[in-house]
Amino acid sequence: MTEKRKSVEHTDPEQAVEPDIEAGEVVEEELVEGAKVRRKGIYLLPNALTTASLFSGFYAIVSAANGVFDNAAVAIFVSMILDGLDGRVARMTNTQSKFGEEYDSLADMVAFGVAPGLVAFFWSLNGMDKLGWAITFIYVAGAALRLARFNTQIGSVDKKYFVGLPSPAAAACVAGLVWCFHTFEPAGWLTLLTMVVVGGTGVLMVSNILYRSFKDLDLRGRVPFAAILLVVLIFVVIALDPATVLFTAFLIYALSGPVRALFRNKGKRA
Repeated sequence: MTEKRKSVEHTDPEQAVEPDIEAGEVVEEELVEGAKVRRKGIYLLPNALTTASLFSGFYAIVSAANGVFDNAAVAIFVSMILDGLDGRVARMTNTQSKFGEEYDSLADMVAFGVAPGLVAFFWSLNGMDKLGWAITFIYVAGAALRLARFNTQIGSVDKKYFVGLPSPAAAACVAGLVWCFHTFEPAGWLTLLTMVVVGGTGVLMVSNILYRSFKDLDLRGRVPFAAILLVVLIFVVIALDPATVLFTAFLIYALSGPVRALFRNKGKRA
């Protein structure tokens, strides 16, 4: 008994239990030529862009809490640009990772779920008492469910379409509304419009309505010279009144899904 105790006491703990990884380090398994390879750490560039998107969403919440609603709305649109960049940069540099996917989804929840809902609430819906925060919660919950469903449907649905309104487009509708009308005096019609936009986009995000993803567009191929003139014209129109143009564009996109579904159902009945 004594010998056993002595052997245990003199055992080197580092030799007895050798940890596979350092505490707190991220380790992922990847398939390289059919073999599993464990890689330690994360990719900096795409995750830095995701962090910037998360910061913009957080900044939008802080700005709205301080009553600076135009800055809050612009910050949400900045988050949209950064969210579009991080995925493309990861694919271009071959730095996709499971950690990046999870981090991007959490950042999207803040930037396109919590931030737009709170911006609309601080701007208009807080005067509606319980009805105001209930509609805000419908939007936030809709964004969470939309993101969760999207993550589970990757690779199982047609890439040409989104099932339900994408959360960045829903956030753009809410942010565009605030940006357009933030200088207006509080009025009943404006509060009603806010309720419709916030609650409506929240419901559309969890609906089964199909929306074009535009992922089938070939942006690498050659196009006629006139196409670049069209791009210039689009930038000029947006620059003239960015709030109105962006709000109108994303509102039309949000309505395009139900309109297409309505005409599709009519065609089947006929």
